[in-house]
Amino acid sequence: MQRTPTIVALIVAAGKGERAGGGVPKQYQPIGGKTVLAHAIDALAGHPMITAIQVIIGEGQDAFYREAIGARVLPAPLIGGATRRESVRRGLEALEVPNPDLVLIHDAARPFCPGPVIDRLVGALQSSAGAVPILPVVDSLAQAGARLGDPVDRDALVRVQTPQGFRLAEILAAHRAWPDDRAATDDAQIARAAGVDVATIPGDPRLDKLTNAADLAAAEARLRARMVSRTGMGFDVHGFGPGASIMLGGVAVPHDRGLVGHSDADVALHALTDALLGAIADGDIGSHFPPSDPRWRGADSGRFLDHARSLVVARGGRIDHVDLTIICEAPKVGPHRAAIRTRIAALLQVREGQVSIKATTTEQLGFTGRGEGIAAQAVATIRVPEDE
Repeated sequence: MQRTPTIVALIVAAGKGERAGGGVPKQYQPIGGKTVLAHAIDALAGHPMITAIQVIIGEGQDAFYREAIGARVLPAPLIGGATRRESVRRGLEALEVPNPDLVLIHDAARPFCPGPVIDRLVGALQSSAGAVPILPVVDSLAQAGARLGDPVDRDALVRVQTPQGFRLAEILAAHRAWPDDRAATDDAQIARAAGVDVATIPGDPRLDKLTNAADLAAAEARLRARMVSRTGMGFDVHGFGPGASIMLGGVAVPHDRGLVGHSDADVALHALTDALLGAIADGDIGSHFPPSDPRWRGADSGRFLDHARSLVVARGGRIDHVDLTIICEAPKVGPHRAAIRTRIAALLQVREGQVSIKATTTEQLGFTGRGEGIAAQAVATIRVPEDE
């Protein structure tokens, strides 16, 4: 039986990306609810044949990188060099010890890598030492100059994309042989110069490189167009106990009693947390923060809501709106409504206009009507990619 090859994806994210604007390198800018780099990582990590991911970042980009990947578990990033070629070589040298069979070298600025492209690359590498995705040139081409020059035969040209796949030993040897004072357009050029056979496979327009602000805006628009809306509901109850205040929507509200709960018993944030978890079909607050776990004794419920928010973002989702209803006879919610709204908007990292806070009573009926506790119900509306 043929052994399944080990494949490492090397993602190059060391560039400055200044042409895209935005104040940070383009690979760390958000599109569709997560960074360009996170999209690139998720596209490759989600393929069943990829064994591991190694990211190469630029000097001084550590903070950008940590924020970009969020809770994703990855090897420590490698620091790249002054050029893309130098960055790739450093990555290849670092892979020599784990020594995977194949390496896919990919630009973070091409964040949307379809699985079939990886399938075709791996298939081509069964008989070739290198393989690259290509697309035909469809526009008319001509020599550049102050006046339009002679036409160029586009049938003899192709657009070369990444990821580019190679057998590790061959591409590492090719990089070591490449002159340090010579520029290279891509790794396929370096491979060909060393006599490595490079096959071509059909590429995909979704692999087009993001270069400037207009490219990022177009990518954002494409992602929005394929996002679907989901709604989650949450409900929570806590009874009154000894105390002189309660936590309600992340705000300390004075009262002649407290609320009883394993954490800080913030009934409003608990309901919102469950609403977000419901919208992404990821269990409930108890499955993420079991009341039997002593770590959560007296915990700030804002941590629970932030966790649910981060799970939405990790799926490429966006929170569009949350609607919270607090049900109690006392304390009066009205005087604290604005502060609660501000706090929840900050926890969810949304505008206050996306947060609705309402309060009602049960006309002295039921346990809330008898003043035995507080209930809260919440509805969260989000958008996630349609394949989630």
